Amino acid sequence: MDNRFQGQANIPLNDVGRAQARAAADALVALRPDAIVSSPLDRARVTAQALADRTGLGVETDDRLKEIDVGSWEGLLIADVTANDPEFARALASGRDWRRSPTGETSIETGARVAGALRELANDFAGRTLVVASHGLAIRMGTAHVLGWDFRTSLALGPMFNCGWTVLSHANGKWALVTWNQSVLPKVG
Repeated sequence: MDNRFQGQANIPLNDVGRAQARAAADALVALRPDAIVSSPLDRARVTAQALADRTGLGVETDDRLKEIDVGSWEGLLIADVTANDPEFARALASGRDWRRSPTGETSIETGARVAGALRELANDFAGRTLVVASHGLAIRMGTAHVLGWDFRTSLALGPMFNCGWTVLSHANGKWALVTWNQSVLPKVG
């Protein structure tokens, strides 16, 4: 990992990512999902497809599940961005949100976008198990948003592992965080 802002760049999974996706699918099949919805970006969609292959389900996509839009920072090294915009690093270090480039989103804006999708999907699939494949910051901020948490509180969740998963429940208009950042390591060899 070279610490670049990916954002909504459509970066494919490498061999390690595909192995992580298969390992996650092996675990998630136990949830007996009724539907799978994914970000359209390949890294999430291919991850979702690994589960779809084991369940016989299709994968629907929803643009609102994309990762944060980092705008003109896409592809830039984080070190270069913080050197050119030191206030960004200071803001995050102090628990304040900050716009990713003049043309990108804030974490809070991403959370509102993803939460809108989660709320709609929860209503559409009420009483059924839905698996949503998205991206680390998008899931953290969408989760925080549906739970009513502010940005600083969301930081306590920490980043998501690649192919990690979170379980949320939604009943009677209430959201609950059941598990955060569960993962399995793929078997080697």
